Amino acid sequence: MVTAQGVERVRTTAESHRRIAIIEVMGRQSGYIALGTAYGQPDLILIPEYPLNMERVVERVRHLYDLQKNVVIVCGEGIVDEQGVELGAESTSTDPAGNVALTGAAEALREKMIQLLGDRYFQGYRRGSSAREAIFTRKVGHTQRGGRPILFDRFHAALLGSKAVDLLVEGRNNAVSVLQYHSQKGFHVEGYGANRFRDRWGLIHARQMHLALYDPLLMKPSKIGIDYLMPIFTDAIGNDDAEHMRQTLFDPGNLAQPYHSINTDVHKRIRYLETGGD
Repeated sequence: MVTAQGVERVRTTAESHRRIAIIEVMGRQSGYIALGTAYGQPDLILIPEYPLNMERVVERVRHLYDLQKNVVIVCGEGIVDEQGVELGAESTSTDPAGNVALTGAAEALREKMIQLLGDRYFQGYRRGSSAREAIFTRKVGHTQRGGRPILFDRFHAALLGSKAVDLLVEGRNNAVSVLQYHSQKGFHVEGYGANRFRDRWGLIHARQMHLALYDPLLMKPSKIGIDYLMPIFTDAIGNDDAEHMRQTLFDPGNLAQPYHSINTDVHKRIRYLETGGD
């Protein structure tokens, strides 16, 4: 939801200033987050599962810019070129999970587009003196992974937790509860042995997006992809969500009171238990 809102807001600038915007979203080598931005109506969505065809991308960008004088592109941070090499360089830093951080996919894509489109293309439209001026990048960043979960997340998180408890009660250790999607059954929760997800070295890897969810020619969700996204985001925001925002985010007390972290309460509880309740 956050990424879709980000696309909408960046569109305002791209449209008013007649620019090409490249928005980089999280997801590493998986395109699920990028696919979900479709609700924000980006013009193109580029995912890691399909290597970039830059000639096709630039051709599509030219067509769209000729038509509407602005283009918004969403790219996953793990997108690769036709040789399978990631556009974003791996940095020396790691995320909290220990994964090597990916950075620079949007900037690398921008440099390629600057070279292929050229300055004269934008000068002909009187949209600036150079392609470098006309094409900009933005990262949605860590706002994607915080805040209040949407209704779909809250509902299925409860089911996943319940299923995990059921697995333990059944004596099924080394098992996981997973959220599955089927074209006939929709989203449903099932339990599997964890070894099904491990490679020969015992490692569990992130799940890549199923290729059937994406149309590489249109660079947008396929018909199956649309069917997949609809139950996630349709009715994602209920009346309780709007009321929650009104009561919390725009509470007048926020202007004067400092933020109270739940970690403070957890720490107090730990100290209470360590001292035996004294």
